[in-house]
Amino acid sequence: MSTDQAGKTTALSGWGRFPVVEARESTFADESELRTILQEMNGGIARGLGRAYGDSALAGHVVSTRLYRRMLSFDGTSGLLHAQSGVSIADLLKVFVPRGWFPPVVPGTKYVTLGGAAAADIHGKNHHADSSFGAHIRGLRLMDGQGNIIDCSANDREDVFNSAVGGMGLAGVILDMTLQMQKVESAWITQHIELLPDLDAVIKAFERNAQTRYSVAWIDCLARGNKTGRSVLITGEHAQPDELPRAAQARPLASPPTRRLAFPFTMPAFMLNRISATLFNSLYFRLNSMKRGRSVVPYEPFFFPLDGIHNWNRAYGPQGFLQYQFVLPRGEEDALRLIIERISTSDSAPFLTVLKLFGPGRKTPLSFPLEGFTLALDFPRQPALFGLLDELDQITAQHGGRVYLCKDARLSAHNFRHMYPEHAAFAARRRVLDPNGTFNSLQSQRLGL
Repeated sequence: MSTDQAGKTTALSGWGRFPVVEARESTFADESELRTILQEMNGGIARGLGRAYGDSALAGHVVSTRLYRRMLSFDGTSGLLHAQSGVSIADLLKVFVPRGWFPPVVPGTKYVTLGGAAAADIHGKNHHADSSFGAHIRGLRLMDGQGNIIDCSANDREDVFNSAVGGMGLAGVILDMTLQMQKVESAWITQHIELLPDLDAVIKAFERNAQTRYSVAWIDCLARGNKTGRSVLITGEHAQPDELPRAAQARPLASPPTRRLAFPFTMPAFMLNRISATLFNSLYFRLNSMKRGRSVVPYEPFFFPLDGIHNWNRAYGPQGFLQYQFVLPRGEEDALRLIIERISTSDSAPFLTVLKLFGPGRKTPLSFPLEGFTLALDFPRQPALFGLLDELDQITAQHGGRVYLCKDARLSAHNFRHMYPEHAAFAARRRVLDPNGTFNSLQSQRLGL
């Protein structure tokens, strides 16, 4: 093995920049190299591009998939893509949008690998219409803790497939997969922006737009009284060529150039407070009030608005930030209101809050989505925050909800077991795939997995 394959020690964190650990990082370019690494690894986890927010891809030893990123085949008739796990959503967009194909599910950033997308069973703005990422995987290959390679799918070795998809990397290293891409006619989105005065109005608007493929709402979690839950709802569909601006109609699949900014410094901690958060939320609401109505926009700012700002996580200061995302089942909207009201009166102020509607979840032990509403909040990491999030955990668990493990950095083992009742079944499957405990993360140790 080369020095890089054997592993070097480096400081690593998730995208939230908390926690930070010293880890040995190894890379591999083929299956034999990976098998050798696993034979020597005494507890570690696979890692893609490091966009999990918390500690789910952190361990004393991480195995990076960044060199394992070949696209192996593509059927231009069926849209079936066979690719290695280190290929990113950004890679797919660059290659396939000009050919008229789009990933079936994308998260809020394109800098996510296919292996990470499967391990977290990611969701997007279209979950209510198209489910999560795992629903579009037709098959994958997994290397387990003993170096065995297992072919599996939802129809063949389903137990292994359901442990790998949504399993947070704890079942083994995903090697490659066959993914169903979706056909599109342009690189543009027909977007509609609507301003809603309160939480009841935005919930009704989601229901009213249930047939629209993509939907997401920004919520002002600091507004109070009759403005509680005031929102900006953004919906969209892939645009047809005749809907595009005249200059783009000749080449509808060409993506217009995008200007990328960079956050040049880490924001000083004293600037991150309730006053600045309130100003930010008010400004965001005001700016979107000028964009309300229908427009046709390139797909990048619609799906990945923050990717246009390099190192945007620096905006949350030297202590980093926590993204807290939970989902509550249908019928528990009063609990959602309770959580928003609790946040609005707390000492911790979120700068960005996003609400989405989920359709039915997949029947896999650790997959996050279930039918209902999910709220994601970005909080600067401050001492008072952890107590608040403990309170929100209790409300979420009491009302049948759960926290997203891909975003988590501090959930307790007790609340995890309550939120994910199939954790014992997952642990039993994992013991078969990894009897020697080759795979674990800081998160899995904290949660008692």
